[in-house]
Amino acid sequence: MAVSISGGAGVALLLSRVSIPFRKKAFYGMVLLLGMVGCGSPPNNPYPAAEARDNTLYTSFEERPKHLDPARAYSANEYEIIAQVYEPPLQYAYLKRPYQLEPLAALKLPELSYLDAAGQPLSENAPDELIAFSVYDIRLRSDLHYQAHPAFVQDSTGHYRYHSLPSEELGSIHALADFETTAARPVTATDYLYQIKRLVHPQIHSPIAELMGGYIVGLRALGDRLAQDFDQRAANAGWFDLRDYPLEGVEVVDDHHFRIRLHGKYPQFRFWLAMPFFAPMPWEADAFYSQPGLAERNISLDWYPVGSGPYQLAENNPNRRMVLERNPHFHEERYPTVGEPMDAPEGLLADAAQRLPLIDRVIFILEKETIPYWSKFLQGYYDASGLASDNFDQAVQFSGVGNAELTPEMKARGIQLQTVVGASIHYLGFNMMDPVVGGLTEAKSKLRRAISIAIDEEEFIAIFMNGRGVAAQGVLPPGLFGFESGANGINRQVYDWVNGEAHRKKIAEAKKLMLEAGFPEGVDSATGKPLVLFLDTTSSGVDDKPMLNWYRKQLVKLGVQLVLRTTDYNQFQQKMANGNAQLFRWGWNADYPDPENFFFLLFGENAKVGTGGENAANYRNPEFDRLFRMMRNQADGSERLALIRQMQEILRHDAPWVFGVHPKTFSLRHEWYRNFKPNLMANNGLKYLRMDGPLRAARRLQWNQPIYWPLGLVVVALIVLITPAWLFYRRRQTAAAL
Repeated sequence: MAVSISGGAGVALLLSRVSIPFRKKAFYGMVLLLGMVGCGSPPNNPYPAAEARDNTLYTSFEERPKHLDPARAYSANEYEIIAQVYEPPLQYAYLKRPYQLEPLAALKLPELSYLDAAGQPLSENAPDELIAFSVYDIRLRSDLHYQAHPAFVQDSTGHYRYHSLPSEELGSIHALADFETTAARPVTATDYLYQIKRLVHPQIHSPIAELMGGYIVGLRALGDRLAQDFDQRAANAGWFDLRDYPLEGVEVVDDHHFRIRLHGKYPQFRFWLAMPFFAPMPWEADAFYSQPGLAERNISLDWYPVGSGPYQLAENNPNRRMVLERNPHFHEERYPTVGEPMDAPEGLLADAAQRLPLIDRVIFILEKETIPYWSKFLQGYYDASGLASDNFDQAVQFSGVGNAELTPEMKARGIQLQTVVGASIHYLGFNMMDPVVGGLTEAKSKLRRAISIAIDEEEFIAIFMNGRGVAAQGVLPPGLFGFESGANGINRQVYDWVNGEAHRKKIAEAKKLMLEAGFPEGVDSATGKPLVLFLDTTSSGVDDKPMLNWYRKQLVKLGVQLVLRTTDYNQFQQKMANGNAQLFRWGWNADYPDPENFFFLLFGENAKVGTGGENAANYRNPEFDRLFRMMRNQADGSERLALIRQMQEILRHDAPWVFGVHPKTFSLRHEWYRNFKPNLMANNGLKYLRMDGPLRAARRLQWNQPIYWPLGLVVVALIVLITPAWLFYRRRQTAAAL
C-alpha cells in the first residue's frame, strides 16, 4: 500500500478512519510506524527526492571565491570553479605521471622557435646568450564555443541587445538569469589576445602582471600606456576598450592561430599556458559587465564567468550554494585512453574514449564547520571528504608497519582512501641577513645544521599531522623532475642511511656541531651567555600553543632558548619584507611541476629584502645562483639532473631552511564516486568524474533508516498506563447500565 503521508500525523489520520477497538488501534499504529521504515526517500535527506538518482556531484565550500575573473583569480577555491569554465591552450594529462602537458583549446602543443636580436631564426640548441626572443606558435581548435550569455545577444541590426541597458530595464535585473535571451559565439584567437592585454589592465591588478610584463614583448609598455590613459578618463566613463591598443608580443595570424613572443628563453612559460590567466576572454563580456549598475547587483566576471569549458556557473548564492551545470556548447572531448600501468586494474580506464563531461551537474553547498560535513558524508549526502583532526581516528588507522588504512567501519561502507604527497613544502627558515643565524661561514652553517637535526620532523608529523606528511630531504617535493628517493635522495647532513632507511642523526652529533659553531651546550663561547633565538609567527591561538611549545622543546635539546614573537599577518609580512625576522615558518605550493619553481625560492636575485621576491630567507650563494641560471632553462635530462644534485648538496650544507615537511593529502570517497585520481597540477578534473546515482540512492536509503522502535516503546508504555484506567472506565459504564 502506497502511503504519501509520513510521521505520527499520518498514522493518526489512518487510524481515525478505521473503526476497531482501542487496543488494536494502538497495536496497528505501532506496526504501521515500523512498517514505514525503508519506504521512499530517507526522512533526513537534505536534497529534493526527485534528485536522488541524478548524475550530480555534491561537494561543499567554506566561503565564496573572491574572484572568478581569470585575470585575477589565483587561489585554490577560485580555481575549483573557473578551471571548469575556462579553457587555456593547454592542460595536464589527467592520468599520466610524471605530470605532462597536452592540448586543451590548442589543436596541438605549441611550436617553439628562437630568434636572435636581429629577429633571425636560431636552432633549438642555440646558446642561451644568443636567444633574444622565444616564439610560441599556437593553433586553436576550430570547434570552440562560449556558453550562452546575454553579452552575445544581438538584434536584427547587429547591435548588442544588452550592452546599453536603460535605467528602467536595469531596475528589473537582479541576477544574470533575469535576462530574457542569451546567445553563444565561437572562440577566436583575438579573444586570447584580449585576455593577455587584460593582465595589465589598471583596474584588474593581475597577480602575474609584473612577471609576464618582464617576458611578453611589449606587455609592460602596454600596461604603462593603459595606466596613463585610464587616469585621464572620467571615473564614470564605463568600459575601457582594449581592442585598439596594440601589443607587440602577440600576433593574431587568423581566427584559430596566434603567436606569443617572449624576451629571451623562458621554457616554464609553457606551464603558464595551462592556467586560466591565458584563457580566452570575449570583449563582449568585458563590455557587458562594465555597464553602470550591474556590479552593484553582483553581476560581474567575479560572479558569473564566461567560458568555453565543460561547465557553466548556473547559480552563485554565497549564502547557500553554487551550481555548475553542463555547458551544451562544449566541444567534443574524450576520456583518456592511456594512463599508468595500474590505472586499468583500478578501473580508471573503464570510461576510456567516453565523451566528457561525465557528470551533468556539480553542487557546492556552504559548509563552514567540518563536523556537519563529516556527518553528511557518512550518511552519503556528500560524495567525497577530506580528513580533519577530529575525525581522523574514526576513519584511518595505521598498520604495524606504519601504513595508513581505513578502519573496519569505513571499509564496511565501501569507502575508499586515496593518499598523495603534495607538490609543496612547509619549512622553518633562517633569515640569512641575521647576525646570529645568518651568513655563509662554516660556523654559521654548522649552527643551522645542528638545529636541523634537533627539530624532529618525524615527531612533528606524528603529533600534529596525524602522520599526514613526509620529512623533506631537500627543496624538491616528490613528483618533480630531480626529486630522488632512497639512499641517493637523503640529506646526509641530517640523516644516516641505515638498513635501507633514513634515520635522523643522534642529538650528540648536533651538539658536536654546536660546539664547533662556538655554542657549546647552547652557550655563546664569546660572551658566556645562553643562545636565545626568536621565532616570528602569526600563530597565537589556543590550538597553536602546543605546536609552538614543541618547537621550544626541540631547541632545548641543544641548550638553546626559543622566544616566540607573535604578530598579526600584516605586521609579520612587513617584518619579512624588512628582514627583521630571525626564524620563521613558511611554505610553498607548486605553480607548475618544474624544479625551477622551487629552487627559485632560494635564488639570490629573488631575495625578499630589496626585491620583494619569494626568497624569504634572503639566501645568497654565488655558486648556487650560477648553477640555478644554468639549470632553469635546460630541458629535463642527465645534465639538468647533475646540476640539481649539486644545488641540493649546496643547500643541505648551507641549511638556509630546516627543510620541514611535504604534506600528504588524505581523501575519502564513496564507492559510487568513480574515476578519481589525485592530480596536483590539474584543476579541471571534474569533467573526468562519474557518479553512480542509483547506487548512491540505495546506500543513502540503507544508511539513513529512521529508528522507530523508541516510538514503539512509547506506544507500549502508553498502552500499559492507559489500559487500567480504560478498564476501570468500562467497568463503571457497564455497572451504570445495569
